[in-house]
Amino acid sequence: MTFAELKSRALQRTLGPISGRTRVMVQVGQCSQALGAGEVAQSLVDALATYDGAYAVATGCDGACFAAPQVVVNEPDGRTRHYSQVSVGDVPDIAAALGDGDVLRPTQAQEEFFTPQHLQVMSWCGQLDPADVDDYVSVGGYASLAEALSGSPEDVIDRVLESGLQGRGGAYFPPARKWQGARSFPSPRVLVVNAEEGEPGLFKDRHIMEGLPHRLLEGALIAAYATGASRCYIYINAEAHLSAERVEAALEQARNSGLVGDNILESGFSCDIEVRRGAGGYVCGEETTLLNTIEGRRREPRLRPPFPVESGLFHQPTVINNVETLANVPYILQRGPGRYGQVGLESAPGTKLICLSGSVRRPGLAEVSMGTTLRQVIHDIGGGPPDDRDIGVVAVGGPSSGVLPPTELDLELKPGLLHPSGVVMGAGGVMVMDSTVSPMDVARRLAAYNAAESCGKCTPCREGTPRIVAALDRLAAGDNSASDVEELRYLSEIVGAASLCGLGQMAGGPVNSLLHFFGDDLSAG
Repeated sequence: MTFAELKSRALQRTLGPISGRTRVMVQVGQCSQALGAGEVAQSLVDALATYDGAYAVATGCDGACFAAPQVVVNEPDGRTRHYSQVSVGDVPDIAAALGDGDVLRPTQAQEEFFTPQHLQVMSWCGQLDPADVDDYVSVGGYASLAEALSGSPEDVIDRVLESGLQGRGGAYFPPARKWQGARSFPSPRVLVVNAEEGEPGLFKDRHIMEGLPHRLLEGALIAAYATGASRCYIYINAEAHLSAERVEAALEQARNSGLVGDNILESGFSCDIEVRRGAGGYVCGEETTLLNTIEGRRREPRLRPPFPVESGLFHQPTVINNVETLANVPYILQRGPGRYGQVGLESAPGTKLICLSGSVRRPGLAEVSMGTTLRQVIHDIGGGPPDDRDIGVVAVGGPSSGVLPPTELDLELKPGLLHPSGVVMGAGGVMVMDSTVSPMDVARRLAAYNAAESCGKCTPCREGTPRIVAALDRLAAGDNSASDVEELRYLSEIVGAASLCGLGQMAGGPVNSLLHFFGDDLSAG
């Protein structure tokens, strides 16, 4: 099947069996399932079973977690109704309003949540059927893949390099440089999609896989073509069941449509894609640990060099890209590198997905321009803390980063250091704690997480991270505070300098930022 034939099929379906019917979209994600979104979706399917004028679709979540479960009704005449925090008991009223209900706009809270955002990666999320390839093609999906396949791999690499796209997994290494590096080694080559996302407070990749799995597949296929990879593995967190289910369903549809496998879109390029489930553990997000677990080995990092682009999975040249990274690629090819660079910072173009949680009125997933401040994310998008609360501490970047006081909210979100104390943006988690929460307790929990998740392969991390936790416990108790502070600084430096992988190398972040910002209050713990 050519892309023209694929697009024609999608348009015929859009203008045929489902045209003129009311579309009822229930946003079902792993988070909203906990609030009954799955039951709401099934109840609407049952309610519309005998109603020819409407049909229900389970979509992904648009990121407004505070409004879940959400139902959006699109009438054939263009009228739209938005329902928030829906329960099964609301289904009869929603069904009764089909066909003659008035326009119902999103709530003010939803509008305030989305207005400051700049949707690129998340565009159409919450509106498309994740397992319907025609739904995705009808809004321009796979056009970028077709364009890429009509040119050379080198042209794809050059366009992505020109865009300035940096990886979105936390290290911010340009993906096109990895593609170039792998091409300098002989075939066969492999592409691995890192969808482990085991960090606390992080759920951006999961939202993409649940709501826009075809966008991920399209980005992965473009990256595979640029790399010269004939095989791709999507490595999904062991607990991300809905993500795996929807990626598998999308993959099956893509394979049946000639988008995966042999002679993709009759271009001569072939690439098969396989889903692999994570082995469990934060350290599996480290790329060489990930490769070990795919091969059936212990979940521990490898010595480097050689680097994966030279000798990676099964000793073949291997490119490892993050889900969010690859989801940017179709947009770049569709809109052009120049337009992509119009958003964000000159040194860091584009957008970043930010996972906002904790003590804010509007928690959820936001897509913002690089350079947006923490204050804008927490207050403008998140609505700030509840009326009776004040912000006490903000944990940015997870256990591999650190903690900030409310005086530092004007820091810009960008790759690398946000503050000289060692706080980095990482993969994009922002957890807000109110003033009743002790900064010591936050740092201690992050340090304890690192200690628990250490694979144990290298001595500095295996022995040093538990000692950091023990020193924090003593410091919180007010005993020997001066010697404990000295030991914490020493341990952070040694563990960071001598550990084998990023888990240990960044384990001192919570401690360093705690001592920098809250050192005067530590003895009061």
